[in-house]
Amino acid sequence: MSKKGQIVVISGPSGAGKNTVFDGLKAKMNNVVQTVSVTTRNPRDGEKDGIDYYFVTKEEFLEKIKADEFVEYVQYGENYYGTLKSEIHRLIDSGKIVILVIEVNGAYNIKKEFPESKTIFIIPPSLEVLRERISGRGQNNEHETELRLNIAVEELKQKDKYDYCVINDELDSCVDEIYRIINE
Repeated sequence: MSKKGQIVVISGPSGAGKNTVFDGLKAKMNNVVQTVSVTTRNPRDGEKDGIDYYFVTKEEFLEKIKADEFVEYVQYGENYYGTLKSEIHRLIDSGKIVILVIEVNGAYNIKKEFPESKTIFIIPPSLEVLRERISGRGQNNEHETELRLNIAVEELKQKDKYDYCVINDELDSCVDEIYRIINE
């Protein structure tokens, strides 16, 4: 019988560096995988359907909700994001360390469904740095940046509900700390 994998949830506000941290973990560990989330947002430059996200219409997303295909989903701003149950089960059954890079509300749902999962909240060093990171992407207008910052302030209030909090001030140190948490 093969060893079951583990689930690690990484959350934090937009611009905290969640995906960059995941990339760092993947470079250090060969058994780390990320589920591909479903979203209604438009692809960013270089993103590929089925690799970065499954890009669907709002109508398609709502159909998946009705069919109970998600372990978690959330509306973030004007878009929906969700994680397919089938994808998580397939990956943990194969012995992988499944990293879910998801928003705060989704993390609560994962912890409820998979109580053995480890939840990690990535904290930006300051709101000023967070603003610079969000603006520096070149993907958001001023209104969207302010919306993301307002959401970030609310999300930061939830950090104590996580198993671990890690400040992403220096990327390599942040990745190393999360690596230690996963291997505890």
